Amino acid sequence: MPETQAWILKPAFIFLGAGAGGLLRYWLGGMIQAWWGPTFPLGTLVVNVSGCLVMGFLAAAWYGPILVRDDLRATVLIGILGGYTTFSTFGRETLSLAHDGEWGRASLYVLGSVVLSLVGVWFGSVIAGKFYGTGAP
Repeated sequence: MPETQAWILKPAFIFLGAGAGGLLRYWLGGMIQAWWGPTFPLGTLVVNVSGCLVMGFLAAAWYGPILVRDDLRATVLIGILGGYTTFSTFGRETLSLAHDGEWGRASLYVLGSVVLSLVGVWFGSVIAGKFYGTGAP
């Protein structure tokens, strides 16, 4: 693909892939949650773990023995899997740091991602509570 087209098409493919991934997450997560019931977020857990499994497999294959066009790789790994679950990217990046022997950075990334994300959700709910008079969900 000529470079003049790549700067337009690659983001468009990522955009479309993210929509497809989001719909897949909605459908599969909702189906599992409806089957399981409201006692535990099993639908989200299955989506996150399956997204990480697929991300690990495809990233290892497509950056290794199977060469895939960059636009296809971006569409699937960033778009579809990013829309399906950003947890898959988090898992791949953590594994990459660990694989490179960067255990301190990997640990900091895991701890920072989990703690700061939870703080962000909490703080966002506090801000919404101030604006709308609601409590945290």
